[in-house]
Amino acid sequence: MSEGIMKKIQEQAAYWAQSSARFVDDSVVESIATYDRAKIDELPHGVIKLDDEGKVLIFNRHESEKSGVAISDAEGKLFFSQVAPCTNNAIFLGSFQKGVSEGKMDLIFPYTFTYKMKPTPVKVHLYRKEGSSDNWVFVKWS
Repeated sequence: MSEGIMKKIQEQAAYWAQSSARFVDDSVVESIATYDRAKIDELPHGVIKLDDEGKVLIFNRHESEKSGVAISDAEGKLFFSQVAPCTNNAIFLGSFQKGVSEGKMDLIFPYTFTYKMKPTPVKVHLYRKEGSSDNWVFVKWS
C-alpha cells in the first residue's frame, strides 16, 4: 500500500476518533488502564491490551466469545500473527506500529475479521494515551 493511501486512511481514522463514531465511552477509554480483569471482562465490547511488540496481555471475555478464540489461546501470543493474522496488514498493523512509534494513538476504523470465521464487519478503536506504554484495541462487534 502506498504511503499516500496509508496516510489518507490514518487521517480518516483520526477524524472518526473525534466524531460520533466513538463507541467506547471516553471515561472508559481514559481510565481503562486502572480497571481490573473482572471489570474489563464486564465491558460490552472486545478489549485487547497489547505490548509494543503486539503480544496480547489481556483478551477480554467479550472478545473471546465473539471471535471464538479462547482467552488462554490469545494471551501471551502475538496478536497480528498468531491470534488474528487477518490484521497483519498496512491498515491494522501499520496503524498500530505508527501509534507505538509516535507514543500515542486514537484511531477508529471499520474492519472485517476473516480469520477462522466468515467475513465479519467490526469497528476498531486503537488507543494509546500519550505518555503511557499501554496499547488498547477496542472492538465493536455488529
